[in-house]
Amino acid sequence: MTSSERISDHDADALSPRRAGERAAEVLAEIRTAVVGKPEPLELVMLGVLAGGHVLIEDLPGLGKTLLARSFATTLGLDFRRIQFTPDLLPSDVTGAPFYDQHSGEMVFRPGPVFTHLLLADEINRTPPKTQAALLEAMAESQVSIDGSTRELPDPFVVIATANPIEYEGTYTLPEAQLDRFLLRVRMGYLSAPQETDMLRSRIDRAAPEAKLRTLSGPSEVLAMRAAVERVEVEDDLLEYIVALVGATRDHAHIQVGASPRGGLALVQLARARAVLDGRDYVTPEDVKWVAVPALAHRVTLRPELWVRQINADDVIREIVQSVPAPQTLPLAARDAVAS
Repeated sequence: MTSSERISDHDADALSPRRAGERAAEVLAEIRTAVVGKPEPLELVMLGVLAGGHVLIEDLPGLGKTLLARSFATTLGLDFRRIQFTPDLLPSDVTGAPFYDQHSGEMVFRPGPVFTHLLLADEINRTPPKTQAALLEAMAESQVSIDGSTRELPDPFVVIATANPIEYEGTYTLPEAQLDRFLLRVRMGYLSAPQETDMLRSRIDRAAPEAKLRTLSGPSEVLAMRAAVERVEVEDDLLEYIVALVGATRDHAHIQVGASPRGGLALVQLARARAVLDGRDYVTPEDVKWVAVPALAHRVTLRPELWVRQINADDVIREIVQSVPAPQTLPLAARDAVAS
């Protein structure tokens, strides 16, 4: 990283929401040189990083999920580890385990791949629930407990998990408790024909399997950007709107189990992160609407009979967003900006 690209620790500590948004936009622009034609999934993953949560990327194989995660680690300057989840993976393969050191004659802890800044849990639903659950404490508390000892994980700690759809052969359903620990779920989707052509052209032009990305940030700046998110204002009427959206998931005829209170917290933090990405220090109703599906759809359980009608959770959450009235007044910060 050059001196012009690196931000000092003093400046990082004082990042404003606008400056944090500019830095995040620079990171996204760099990643787009490697991940072609995926603007919305990239923005959603960036929101997850800014909001201090974990991201589940769910889609079919071969759509760039692993490339996306690795690109974020490189550009953000974070230590990166990858776990390929398989049916025979053990919990200790994730968290680490003590082993006997023959030289010292003592038991020594050998950290697992979870001790990193950004962990790619690749195909997390290809391993049984017991091993999936090994990540649960780490994701919730940023620590792991092994042999009665609690060990802190690095800060920041981000899990980007990839999963094939649950109906795909050879997969296990993720436990609801673990799904709820993901701040948001992202779907990649296929590229359009022009985008796929651009991807092929980019591969030919660079004469290498993958683009080389610059490192534009580091752990201290990621923490500073997260601190900037905490300075984004949310008006009371928007909080009431968020509560109404979450409450509607519990009363909807198609939903068997609605979103937990953690869903409301996710909506707040992701909406604040989107405001930062847009260079604002206040949240608008559009911010909440934009993140509602990725924040809530994986937190609800539909009635079993709906699979016959091919209704999915994304469709139901979109319907709820359209039906719940949004506040019509601008946030106070926005009114002040207009008045000035």
